[in-house]
Amino acid sequence: MNDAVPSMHITIIVCTHRSDRYMDLMAAIDSVTVQSYDNIGIIVVVDGNRALYDKIMASGIAVDTVILNERNMGLSESRNRGIKKAKGEIIAFFDDDAVADVNWAKELVRMYDEQEAIAAGGKLIPKWTSDKPKFLPEEYYWLIGATHKGFPEEVTEVRNTFGSNLSFKAEVLKALGGFRGEMGVKGKGQLQGEETELCERMRAKFGRGVVYNPAAIVYHKVFPERLRMRFLLKRAFWQGYSKRMMKELGYSITEEQEFVKSLFDSFTERLKAKSFVACGQMILLLVFTSAAGFGYAFKALSSKIKLK
Repeated sequence: MNDAVPSMHITIIVCTHRSDRYMDLMAAIDSVTVQSYDNIGIIVVVDGNRALYDKIMASGIAVDTVILNERNMGLSESRNRGIKKAKGEIIAFFDDDAVADVNWAKELVRMYDEQEAIAAGGKLIPKWTSDKPKFLPEEYYWLIGATHKGFPEEVTEVRNTFGSNLSFKAEVLKALGGFRGEMGVKGKGQLQGEETELCERMRAKFGRGVVYNPAAIVYHKVFPERLRMRFLLKRAFWQGYSKRMMKELGYSITEEQEFVKSLFDSFTERLKAKSFVACGQMILLLVFTSAAGFGYAFKALSSKIKLK
């Protein structure tokens, strides 16, 4: 029985680009169609891949709308196209490599009812497609698109959650004008922070953040290539680069600064553990923090050079 507010319609936007993600996309949509909350619409945006679009259309998949970008516009602009087509009170974002818990949508909608949220998000749990890595510190799970250690464990307001588990009141999202098109993944570009920037704009305009509900669970697939050191270092670098860009846009990065400070305690905890795994995690804490710091410094230097 559906015990959430039945009048609230939630439109879920799923963006996809890669043909090799077709089966993952089908699994993602299947998980959304069997939600315990049934007042749902689904929009799929295919970003610059005609063959993938044709395959989806031929599949008979149960979605409301499939949109094709004739060229690769990037994740942010793809989401914006979905926003324009969305109907109903709530708009949520979901990834093509994620699997939603059966109560995910209900738990998001509950925040709009009980907490009077203007935006709500939930917890991302890694769904390992290979062995769980022993040496990857949970503090850096955000590198693989999962909720990291240190994030709240209760319902509370936060600045933002990940874009694969994030929703907004439609009127709020449209008043903000959607995502900044120059931010977010586009082709091989790895500029990040589009959700953070949008939520900062929301806080500036409406004075409120995102209500985080850890019971609104999404499982995010972690493929072996996302555990390779090259991928992780690149992601850390671009995260630092993106945060510097946020600062230059006039936004606060206090949360990132507090996160870096908290890593000292994480390092100390592992130092006391005196185990092989703890030692490996200490090394990676230093490596990933340095990579993010390098990205931040690189962007700062690039901006100074351009000003000259």
